[in-house]
Amino acid sequence: MTLVLAVVAAVAVVLDERGGDVGAEAVAVEPSPSPSPTSAAPSVSPSASAVPATPSAPPVLRVAGPVPSAGRGTFGYDDRTGPVLGEAGTLRRYRVAVETGAEEDPGEFGAAVEAALAGPGSWVDGGRLRLQQVPEGSAHDFTVYLATARTAGRMCLAGGVNIQVGGRPYTSCRAPGKVIINLDRWRLSVPHFVALKVPLSVYRLYVVNHEVGHQLGNRHERCPGRGRPAPVMMQQTLFLDGCVANPWPYRDGRRYSGPPV
Repeated sequence: MTLVLAVVAAVAVVLDERGGDVGAEAVAVEPSPSPSPTSAAPSVSPSASAVPATPSAPPVLRVAGPVPSAGRGTFGYDDRTGPVLGEAGTLRRYRVAVETGAEEDPGEFGAAVEAALAGPGSWVDGGRLRLQQVPEGSAHDFTVYLATARTAGRMCLAGGVNIQVGGRPYTSCRAPGKVIINLDRWRLSVPHFVALKVPLSVYRLYVVNHEVGHQLGNRHERCPGRGRPAPVMMQQTLFLDGCVANPWPYRDGRRYSGPPV
């Protein structure tokens, strides 16, 4: 699966409700502007109108097949220097790494992380922060890791965070200088997202922005009201509590938050 296309598809779902397989009850969407009443309808040639529309593919909810539960504990890096994300503010640099044995490409993971942090709707939209991916040996503020469940559990526990649910490493976490994404969640999303047909790519946007949000000093928040978008700092991996899935910290250009936990 090509992550870049999946992430772009997710952004389209979140920003533009067009009546596909995922509706407003499952994912928080921004309304599309209505066409101007004075706009002329585009002309369509007879041959083009005779071609039936290709039905859109259903969203990918989880990756099929087994997920490696343990890797080698070593990491390969996406050694690109990425663009500066954001227009103004403090520049924070991050690296991207994938555990050896996770069966994920560091470059594809890096592209997915960049798409989540670029937005629109990401942390850089506040105008006080810029982010940039840098290669392995460069000076950096934090590293975004994609790790198997066993390694993620060990790394998180070393940073003071227990990610176990039901005796197994389940969630992702942030440890000092480390944003640790659990491979199980990256591949499988979570049951309540799957039941609501929220695309896996939307969950991926959420989990990156949530854990990077912790790295930026943000704490957990609660659902502000039934039917409203979930704040990105809400623990959407565990529950939605009546809110609808939302992967972005900014909506309509403003910081979107809920009551503190």
